[in-house]
Amino acid sequence: MKQYDAIVIGSGQAGGPLAKKLAAAGKKTLLIEKRYIGGTCVNDGCTPTKTMVASARIAYLASRCNDMGVKIKGYTVDLKQIKKRTQGIVLKSRNGGQKAIEQTKGLDLIFGEASFTGEKTITVNPKTGKARQFKADLIFLNTGCKTIIPHDIDGLDDIDYLTSTSILELESVPEHLLILGGNYIGLEFGQMFKRFGSKVTILERSARLLGHEDEDVSLELTHILEEEGLSILPNTKAIKFKNKGKNQVTVTVKTGDKEQKIKCSHVLVAIGRAPQTSKLGLNTTGVEVDEKGFIKINDKLETTKPGIYALGDVKGGPAFTHISYNDYTIVYRNLIEGQNLSIQDRPVPYCMFTDPELGRIGITEAEALKKGLNFKVAKLPMAHVARAIETGDTRGFMKAVVDADTKQILGAAVIGTEGGEIMTVLQMAMEGGITYDRIRYCVFAHPTYSESLNNLFMSIED
Repeated sequence: MKQYDAIVIGSGQAGGPLAKKLAAAGKKTLLIEKRYIGGTCVNDGCTPTKTMVASARIAYLASRCNDMGVKIKGYTVDLKQIKKRTQGIVLKSRNGGQKAIEQTKGLDLIFGEASFTGEKTITVNPKTGKARQFKADLIFLNTGCKTIIPHDIDGLDDIDYLTSTSILELESVPEHLLILGGNYIGLEFGQMFKRFGSKVTILERSARLLGHEDEDVSLELTHILEEEGLSILPNTKAIKFKNKGKNQVTVTVKTGDKEQKIKCSHVLVAIGRAPQTSKLGLNTTGVEVDEKGFIKINDKLETTKPGIYALGDVKGGPAFTHISYNDYTIVYRNLIEGQNLSIQDRPVPYCMFTDPELGRIGITEAEALKKGLNFKVAKLPMAHVARAIETGDTRGFMKAVVDADTKQILGAAVIGTEGGEIMTVLQMAMEGGITYDRIRYCVFAHPTYSESLNNLFMSIED
């Protein structure tokens, strides 16, 4: 059994950077990864999907080129070439990350499945060779999440369904892609493959898409996607799958009391993600999990067992790469630099990379109402944004919730080209305490998207 000062399990956006920084701080550190360096973001999430979204946007622009005075007779989508480009970007990031880890003095890397076999004892079963045991006083869990598969749906296990990982391996465009779940994953892939040439049907159990967003945001995004030809069925669930042959699936769906059959070629399961904790052996450590398997933590990211920390998606809460990375910075600064940082009240910005994007920060209008706040709402259609008009895409709107008394910005949603970048400008204002009346008369460069924040806040009557 080998002793370390620190053991990090999982090399995602918290685990990899943390392991390097701990080693640089003089702690002998072991990083354990069961699959690929970089975690979901680099290998199956942000990096490959946003690369493919970029290709899908080019296909969309090509379809509209005649409207912009550029005559193109036609275009084709080469999914094999898109996949090749995507894999190249993924491998560059993955291999670069692994090289940096391997070159870090005081940091060891081992590939294999890790589990606790004692309070602070880890057993690793490598892909080849015998199991090995390691101990450390400090242990950090960054094992992430995996796709939830609803095995209780009749016939689902009899078809070759896709997940957000396996869909990246397709080399030909599906004829008809049916998606279970109208969340971020489902909507991004749905729009992407519609632009590549698939017929797309999205089944959403709830009354509308993105139920945690304001209703006007949900309806606008639904309208945008339906305008592109996606079929979105709310209040609908799949109740039976039947395999009719290669790429021939019949799905029985239920909307209220009404049943119908839909024929499709491919099925993507995107109803949610579950924490990867079942194989960690946490029952031997004193680390507690909630009813869904997420690891319980305090506001310093420490678990119910002192000296063991959980970072990233495995702890529950906002499942975003940037939150995972921020978890690492908080843990490192607290343990190594002696700070007293907390995850409480930190900003949680996020984007959904449909086209146009949805950028979000702070509270929604619905949340402000629920809290009984004295607030006002500013709203500006992208059709009134000069830059959007000039570039030929006026879909979406800007929206901000502000405190009527202090004039502080409480939250914002931006649907539009560069929506995430516009949202970030508002986040910086929130971080700096800049009130909306100052933004109203701020001098922005013309013509930019952010310039229209002037007009957004001019819509509020003081």
